[in-house]
Amino acid sequence: MELAGQAVSPVEAVAFVTGLASVWYAQRLNIATWPTGIVSVLCFAWVFFHAKLYADAGLQLVFCVLCGWGWWKWRQGQGREGVIRVSRAPMRELVLGLVAAMLATAACAWLLRTHSDSPVPWPDAVIFSFSLLATWKQARGWIDCWWVWIAVDIVSVPLYWSRSLPLTAVLYVLFLGLCVAGWRHWSRRIAAQEAA
Repeated sequence: MELAGQAVSPVEAVAFVTGLASVWYAQRLNIATWPTGIVSVLCFAWVFFHAKLYADAGLQLVFCVLCGWGWWKWRQGQGREGVIRVSRAPMRELVLGLVAAMLATAACAWLLRTHSDSPVPWPDAVIFSFSLLATWKQARGWIDCWWVWIAVDIVSVPLYWSRSLPLTAVLYVLFLGLCVAGWRHWSRRIAAQEAA
C-alpha cells in the first residue's frame, strides 16, 4: 500500500488503526484506551526502529508499561459511572513535569546525537520526553495532558512525514483533532463533577 507516493507497511497500518482507536477511547474516558494502546505501541516500536527513530521506538516500549499502569490506575479510579474522575494537575506537578521533560529532552538528544545514527535527535527526543509526561498526566486523569499531547502532535507530523511514514503523519494530524475533542470532553466532565 502507498500513501502520497510513500510505502505503508501492514504493521504501520495496524498501528494506525489501533492508535486512532486508543486516542478516541481516551478522549471519551473509556478504559479500552489502554489495551488498544498496547497493541498500537508495540506495532509502532517496530515501525520507528526501522525508520531510525530510536527514541520513539524505545518510547513505545515504555508506553507499553505505562499503558499497563494506566489501565490499572483507571480500573482503581473508576466511579459509579465506570469512568475516572478528571481534574486539573496541581501547579507543583505542572512545573516539575515541565522541568523533567525539558531535562529528559536534552539528555535524550545528547544520547541520540553521540551514540546513534539518528538523523533527527532533537525532535525525536522532544517526542520521547513530552509523550512520557502526557501519558503520566493522562493516567492520573489530569486534563492538561491534552495540551502536552497537542504539542507532541505538532512536532510529530513533520518528523514522521520526513522519515517516510506518511500514514503515521496523517494519524498525528487526526490525533490533533482528537486531542482538542478530548480536552473539551474532559472540560465538560470537570464542570459536571464540580456542579455535583
